[in-house]
Amino acid sequence: MYSKLSMFISPHRQTPYSPVISFKWLVRSISSEKLVADDVETIFQIVNKSSEKHNVKESLKASGIFLSNDIIDKVLKRVRFSHGNPLQALEFFDYTSKRSGFFHTSFSYDTMLYILGRSRLFDKIWEVLADLRRKDPSLITARTLMVVLGRVAKVCSVRMTVESFRKFRRYVSVLDTECYNALFRTLCQEKSMTDARKVYHSLKREFKPNIQTFNILLSGWKSAEEAEAFFSEMLTLGIKPDIVSYNCLVDVYCKNREMKKAYELVEKMKEEEIYPDIFTYTSIIGGLGLVGQPDKARDVLKEMKENSCYPDVPAYNAAIRNFCIAKRLGDAHDLMDEMVSNGLNPNPTSYNLFFRYYYWANDFKSAWSLYGRMMSTDCLANTQSCMFLIRLFRRHEQVEMALVLWRDMVEKGFGSYTLVSDILFDLLCDMGKLDDAERCFLEMVEKGQKPSNASFKRIKVLMELANQHERLRILSEKMAIFGRAVQLHAREESAHSPPSYMY
Repeated sequence: MYSKLSMFISPHRQTPYSPVISFKWLVRSISSEKLVADDVETIFQIVNKSSEKHNVKESLKASGIFLSNDIIDKVLKRVRFSHGNPLQALEFFDYTSKRSGFFHTSFSYDTMLYILGRSRLFDKIWEVLADLRRKDPSLITARTLMVVLGRVAKVCSVRMTVESFRKFRRYVSVLDTECYNALFRTLCQEKSMTDARKVYHSLKREFKPNIQTFNILLSGWKSAEEAEAFFSEMLTLGIKPDIVSYNCLVDVYCKNREMKKAYELVEKMKEEEIYPDIFTYTSIIGGLGLVGQPDKARDVLKEMKENSCYPDVPAYNAAIRNFCIAKRLGDAHDLMDEMVSNGLNPNPTSYNLFFRYYYWANDFKSAWSLYGRMMSTDCLANTQSCMFLIRLFRRHEQVEMALVLWRDMVEKGFGSYTLVSDILFDLLCDMGKLDDAERCFLEMVEKGQKPSNASFKRIKVLMELANQHERLRILSEKMAIFGRAVQLHAREESAHSPPSYMY
């Protein structure tokens, strides 16, 4: 017996659970992750910096890096969030897909489709989907549908969005309820609830609505009466509401300042043993702010904790918004500090609430200080925050601050280059900063983003006055890259624009 036990306790015997082996495995794992990260960075730079198809292919071959699914997923993700060149990304995607026996992941396909859609390269989208149908149609999911429709709906009419939905019949075996739900979700997000409602009523005989259908269509209503009518239709069809359904109705009551109805509905939920969750409380907090009761809304945060429903960042944001609206910035900052002390990190929306206040208060110094705090916590600004900041800097002619914001956007890949650049170029041209304007222009083009014609004309005038004809020629060539594609999209949208009477 002793000999049998000794084999387990011997210091020289290394079992699969040995600390020595575990440590070695951890070191190898960390080393492997670093190698993958280095490979991803190398490939990303090749894709992002190459200017021609030939260069991409040759550089990829010369790198000697095995392009696994994991690396391809990570590279495409980098391209998406850094607003990289869509055509170069597609060339990389096509190059890897042509390898014998290779199949992209559904993540790679959906990310590639998003990148193309964001740049309005819709013809390329259908080409990628056709290739996917040939290789593995099972990868075309409701998520894929949402990615494509989301990009179409952002720039095209409701009719065009529905037509694109029907076009998916060529790529999937059947358009089931999940697919219809993807369409409604897209319309709610990118168009309006009115549009979603009209499309639902025109299509509801084609499929069988479920609880998810109604939960999608119940969210975002502005009119309490319309939301109640939809809620009643759900009950008529024998579909029992769940916590999401009730939360949608509570939210619309709160947004319409009907707090009595909201509280009555919460009591009804409890009677049916459906208890308020964090979304219910967040709606209540927002509603109390709208009726001018920010202190009572802050008390709801305490009530949540007492009911073992701990506030998250959106709940705190709702309470912070109330104090910002009431111009009680001290209380708003106290809540943000409380959020941090509870282990929660403020998100871009949290900071955007303050940037909005500083913008209207014309306080660029406080906005600049808050932006520094935001970046120090690795929280990237959203487009709204960027616009508040760049407009403030433009108003006060703060060129250096504006250039720091632009540099961060380029290096970290956040915000809308198109929207911010228009204001930035105005500022730089007004201040005679031609070199900076040219550099920012080229950085934008390198990202595959087209500067507006108005911005180009402003820079062009300054270059002509400064007799910088060679530099102007280079910029003109860069703009010409976008010329044909832009005209094509303009013709497409014009051809497919619905008559004024269409919804």
